[in-house]
Amino acid sequence: MAVDRLLPSDEAYELLEMTRSVADKLLEPIAAEHERNHTYPEGLFAQLGEVGLLGLPYPEEFGGGDQPYEVYLQVLEELGARWAAVAVATSVHGLSCFPLATAGTDEQKAEWLPGMLAGEQIGAYSLSEPQAGSDAAALRCRAEREGDGPGSVFVVNGTKSWITHGGIADVYNTFVRTGEGSRGISCLLIPRETEGLHFGKPEDKMGLNGVPTTTASYEGARVDADRLLGAEGDGLRIAFSALDSGRLGIAAVATGIAQRALDDAVTYAREREAFGKTIIGHQGLGFLLADMAAAVASARASYLDAARRKDAGRPYSREASIAKLTATDAAMKVTTDAVQVLGGVGYTREFPVERYMREAKITQIFEGTNQIQRLVIARSLAG
Repeated sequence: MAVDRLLPSDEAYELLEMTRSVADKLLEPIAAEHERNHTYPEGLFAQLGEVGLLGLPYPEEFGGGDQPYEVYLQVLEELGARWAAVAVATSVHGLSCFPLATAGTDEQKAEWLPGMLAGEQIGAYSLSEPQAGSDAAALRCRAEREGDGPGSVFVVNGTKSWITHGGIADVYNTFVRTGEGSRGISCLLIPRETEGLHFGKPEDKMGLNGVPTTTASYEGARVDADRLLGAEGDGLRIAFSALDSGRLGIAAVATGIAQRALDDAVTYAREREAFGKTIIGHQGLGFLLADMAAAVASARASYLDAARRKDAGRPYSREASIAKLTATDAAMKVTTDAVQVLGGVGYTREFPVERYMREAKITQIFEGTNQIQRLVIARSLAG
C-alpha cells in the first residue's frame, strides 16, 4: 500500500509517484526470479539512470536531481519495498559519487561525475578488507606513488572485500594506504579495466542475490595520479563523511523492506480466516501487526530527522547512526514477525516474506554494524 507521506514540494510528490510507477514496472515483475536464480538484471541500472534516479541528491550542473536528502531517501525506500538488492546498489552508487562530488577538483567532477549521475557509469565503494571491516584504519591495501607531477602514477597492491557491484561497476572508490597511521589513507577512483585489477567470484549470500558482492585484488595495478580524490592522507575523513550519508541510505532501504513485509502481512491477515473471522480480527495478531506498524513508522521518522538535519547543514552523524540502528533493527523484527503472521506458508518460498527476512539481516551488518552504531552514539553522548 502507498505510504501517506509529507513531502516538501509538489515536485517531490511527483517524483515519488514516478518512482513507484518505475519500480512497479521495472523491479516488481522480475525481482523474485533474479533473486532465486542469483542473476544480474542487465540494463536495469541504465534505465534507472535514464529516468534520473541515480543522481537525485547531487547538483543539477553535473546532471543530478538537486533533491533534498529527505526526498532522495524516500525514493530509496520505495525501491527497497520492491527489490532490496537494487535499492542497496542504488544507495551504494550514490555513496560512490560522494567522494568525487565533495573532494574532487572541478576538473575531476566535470570529467567523471556527469556520467556517474546519469547511470552511464556505475560506481562502487571499496573500503573494507578481509582483516579491516569495522576497523577501517587497519586497512593494508597499499598504493606507492611513482614520479611527480603530470604522468605520475600510483602502483596498487592488496585485496579489498565486500564490494557491491564488484566486477560489474565501472569505477571503484578505493581506499588505499599511502602512508602510516590513520592519516596515511587516501582515496583513488579506479576504473574497472585497470590492468592488474582482478575480481573474485560472487559471494554466496543469504540474500541480495540479484547484485553480486565480490573481492578485488590489485597486483601492481597502475593508476593515474589524477585519479586521487582530495589530498593524500584525506582518505579516512572522506570515507567516514561518506558513510554518514550511506548509513541513511541503508536505513531508508531497511524501512522499505519492513514496510513491504508489513503490507504483505496485513493483506494476508485480512484474507485468512480462523475460528469464524479473519485473523486480523483476533486481538493477539492485531496487536502484533500494530507493533509492526509502529516500528516501521519509527524507523521512517528516525531517518527523516537525520536527513532534514543534513539538508539544513547541521551536524547529523549521531542521528545517522541512530537512524541506521533503529531502522535496521526494526526491519529485522518486522520481517521476522511477518513470517510469523503468515505461519507455515511464511516459512516457504511460495510467499516472499521469507526473502524479506533474509534481506533485512544484512542491513544490520553493512555500512557499519549496529554494534558500531551504538559505539558512535555512546561516544557522542560522552562528548
